[in-house]
Amino acid sequence: MKADILVVGGGLVGSSIALYLMRHPRAGRVVVIEPDPTYALASTPRASGGFRRLFSSPENIRMSQYSIGFFNDFEREVAVDGVAPGLQIKRQGYLFVAEPEFLPVLEENYRTQSALGVNVQLLDGDALKRKFPSLETGDIGAAAYSPDDGWLDPNSLLQGIRKKAVALGAQYVQDRVVGIVSDSNLARGVDLESGGRIDADVVVNAAGAWASQVSDMAGMRLPVFPMRRFDHYFECNVPVEPLPYVKDMARLAMRPEGRGFTAGVPNWNEPRGFNFDVDHGYFENVVWPAIAHRVPSFEAVKLKSSWSGLYDQNALDTNMILGPWVNGLPNFYVAAGFSGHGLMHAPAVGRAMAELICEGRYQTLDLSAMGYQRIIDQIPYPERGII
Repeated sequence: MKADILVVGGGLVGSSIALYLMRHPRAGRVVVIEPDPTYALASTPRASGGFRRLFSSPENIRMSQYSIGFFNDFEREVAVDGVAPGLQIKRQGYLFVAEPEFLPVLEENYRTQSALGVNVQLLDGDALKRKFPSLETGDIGAAAYSPDDGWLDPNSLLQGIRKKAVALGAQYVQDRVVGIVSDSNLARGVDLESGGRIDADVVVNAAGAWASQVSDMAGMRLPVFPMRRFDHYFECNVPVEPLPYVKDMARLAMRPEGRGFTAGVPNWNEPRGFNFDVDHGYFENVVWPAIAHRVPSFEAVKLKSSWSGLYDQNALDTNMILGPWVNGLPNFYVAAGFSGHGLMHAPAVGRAMAELICEGRYQTLDLSAMGYQRIIDQIPYPERGII
């Protein structure tokens, strides 16, 4: 088999790249390799589904702005024969809360966001308490509130984008890449676990938490590692007002979900690796104290379920790595290391990668700062908002 462009990984990022490639007149034949079409262990279906514009870097803000526009117009963007899955979008807002020492960062981010047209409000503790009476605000120096942001159903997003890519002509192959075929100058294709080989003019590594394994096959060092994270669904019998998606600098993240709430507190000391086991003591020991502090009514909750997923964590700066392998194989591209931003930025990444591959440069949004050169130089480009 021969592909013009071969994408390794058919999750949300890989499928978004395939979708935008199929919309480009120069893409040619696009083949996507995905080992598990059920996505049983993929990161997207296990994600919380949040989308927000509350970032520090202009690139991340602008990518969110584009992607949220895509979500808002999802039915038209992905409809096949007039049918598209519903995203179940909840626009209840995003709220970043910060202790006093983080106030300068929050204020600087607020200025950047406002300058780029984000609808964001900077609230002190008293104003926050009036808006959301259930929150504990005594330790809060300030909060940034974006009322237009929210969350959606991750699996519907993935399935809609994948089906549209297929409808436009992308070919999905159920197999696993076990080798990158190359000569001294270029990537030439991939070897598959089934024993087959697919030749390709361009190879794109969009393998998420598995991206470093794929890059290793080409000899490319990629500082992207799988990091386990937990989500927990719980219910509370004490009524609280409709809350936004709440994040604080202690990394607590929680939002309403159906009759209850989901919450998580990432452990940044978590050993990197492919571990899907659930630590059933983590909620009681770590998450419950955090949610009960922020919402005192959550002192009395009932945990209903817990599950684990993986971040594709960029160890250098927690920002995505996009573009060709600089000083390596120039037709071997990477889109990985999203560190929890993949869902909300996937459509923008799909557009950017299609431009970069087919046109040779970014056309609509310059994402050069996210390129591999900073990995070579070991110069981080960190996101200074809440990850």
